[in-house]
Amino acid sequence: MAAPRTTLGDWLDTFEVEAFRLETLDDYSQSGGVAAYQAFLAGESQPDAFRAAEWVTTVDDAVQAGKRMYRVHILARPLTPYLRFELGWGYQRNAEVGEEFFILDTTDRENPLPDAPDFWMFDNQAVGAMGYDDHGKYLGTDFAASERLPDFKACRDIALAHAEPFANWWARHGE
Repeated sequence: MAAPRTTLGDWLDTFEVEAFRLETLDDYSQSGGVAAYQAFLAGESQPDAFRAAEWVTTVDDAVQAGKRMYRVHILARPLTPYLRFELGWGYQRNAEVGEEFFILDTTDRENPLPDAPDFWMFDNQAVGAMGYDDHGKYLGTDFAASERLPDFKACRDIALAHAEPFANWWARHGE
């Protein structure tokens, strides 16, 4: 019998079909990759440690195994410095190994999900709601009760219906 999956790491390591992420914040700068973010702000090249981060291996392994990893980021322009970093360095890097990105740009339209939380959804059966403080520091993940799963699926579906592929959006708005 397989060990129970109770943490975000457990799910990221063992999901079977797909992992979806909804991002809603303009700044996650205190949640990892801090040195790379500082290098970005200083106009330096991407550090080798950033290009070869463990997350890249996680995504690559999943995609090579035939799994899908994808996310929607809800944002508005002008981009914060952190979003310029995340999209310009992080999304570009992760897309090279197969992670899919979509942008729901609310600059010129109403946000269809104004109160949506950040979350990961795994195999349409488990949802980890992500907690952050006001400075983008990750506080932990709370796994939602199964009766809330339809609400998170609806958030995902609405976000995807209103988003566009990152590459298309970046070609128009990227830096």
